[in-house]
Amino acid sequence: MKEIYEPRFVEKLFDKMSSSYTKVNYITSFGFSKRWRRQCVEEIEIENGKVVVDLMTGMGECWKHILKKSDNNSKLIGLDFSSGMIDRAEKRKAKFGKSKIELLKENVFDNSIENEYADYVISGFGLKTFNDEQLLNLANEIDRILKRNGKFSLIDVSVPKIGILKPFYMFYLKNIIPILGKVFLGSPETYKMLGIYTQEFGNSKNVFEIFKRVNFEVEYVEYFFGCASGIKGVKK
Repeated sequence: MKEIYEPRFVEKLFDKMSSSYTKVNYITSFGFSKRWRRQCVEEIEIENGKVVVDLMTGMGECWKHILKKSDNNSKLIGLDFSSGMIDRAEKRKAKFGKSKIELLKENVFDNSIENEYADYVISGFGLKTFNDEQLLNLANEIDRILKRNGKFSLIDVSVPKIGILKPFYMFYLKNIIPILGKVFLGSPETYKMLGIYTQEFGNSKNVFEIFKRVNFEVEYVEYFFGCASGIKGVKK
């Protein structure tokens, strides 16, 4: 199981999924993924004229919520190590012609963002691909790039706590998602990994405990009966 958290494995996986990820992510979340991204961003009030870093930006699915209040002095940095995702984010960038968006094809643990450069950090649906050691490294990296009093909000799909939802949701992840993977990519194994990551991840409570060790005030957040969860906080 250790190899599924290797950066090269994750990078290749998302390169393969990039052509259909938006559709499948929408389907696998029963249409809630767009709402959860919006709620994740709205957990912290993003002001005009600030710098926002969107880690594991994917195809830029969070951008429209982040840039809702942007002006000419605002800046968005989208970071992802998947070439497939960055290529599609580059195309999405054209839709926000007046916004200042910089894309970085870089690993989150080895990036070129300057120390204490960001006012806000956002990340949607990237947490589950990290093990505990990597999550601590992620916390330290967010601490490095955030200004003092800077805020962050992170979210991922989770295994719901409610009895009637949990078995249904896990059946869906383990059995239906691979079928969708076969339909969209001809490869059920590729999308099967999303179910494996989600089952191993559980929810963001472990993320919350890890981030508490760093220089943050952190709060745990749940969405739709625990089908998604995340953390939000501020750098002390």
